[in-house]
Amino acid sequence: MTSVLITGSSRGIGLETALAFGRAGHRVHATMRSPSQSPDLAETAAREKLPITVSTMDVDSDQSVSAAIAAILKDGPIDVLVNNAGVEGVGPVEEFPLASFRAIMETNYFGALRCIQAVVPEMRARQNGCIINVSSVAGRICSPPLTSYCASKWALEALSEGLAGELKTFNIRVAIVEPGIIDTAMARRIGDPAPGSPYGQTARFSALFTNSLKNPVPPSVVAEKILEVATSESWQLRHPVGPDAVPFLEWRSKMTDEEWIETQAGDDASFFARLGGSS
Repeated sequence: MTSVLITGSSRGIGLETALAFGRAGHRVHATMRSPSQSPDLAETAAREKLPITVSTMDVDSDQSVSAAIAAILKDGPIDVLVNNAGVEGVGPVEEFPLASFRAIMETNYFGALRCIQAVVPEMRARQNGCIINVSSVAGRICSPPLTSYCASKWALEALSEGLAGELKTFNIRVAIVEPGIIDTAMARRIGDPAPGSPYGQTARFSALFTNSLKNPVPPSVVAEKILEVATSESWQLRHPVGPDAVPFLEWRSKMTDEEWIETQAGDDASFFARLGGSS
């Protein structure tokens, strides 16, 4: 039985990942900022008698991460770390508050880094372990108005790639899971109608997400991929997941940087025509 630590498990991908590992018989340490405000996972685990323990951890806090992981390690080693905690950001660079840029980076990048630094010493000593960072297709494609979110995920991808090179020496696998548009609360917030702005990309992406969510892909699809990666012996670094993930990446790969920028800057009709032509 593998011991798994999952961050951001109060809902969506994190909750489904905790359940997937628990139902597969693995011991799960599911962490979240406020367990009392998000009882669904604990209630399901109790009802199904799953080996899932829910505890408090705020990935934005050095002290919270250090204390929570130290407490978990007292019960035994952590075999798998799943860095899932994340927040979104939508808005043009000009209009998006600097404090919001910082907050997104704090959770999506530094939050993962805190957890990595807390678990790696013990993994390295054992010469065994697996770290899975939940990024996004946005970790390889940057599209306005998701620039703040994309920047955090690009940073996470760079961290993961460098970390993989360091840790393979010690038999520790590092993997990146890159979901496309998944039916989560985060995705539905991105799909909300945008307020007035001189930047048309905001309304465009609202329409893109709203349309995609008419055929919703459940977060359990990502959870099953994370479980698959963790229980495999693969050293593959990047794992796109969801029906639109690879098509989005292929769409971008067929354009030069200048063509991509022109597509983002163009009108909605041209953007969606080009997107539709890529499928």
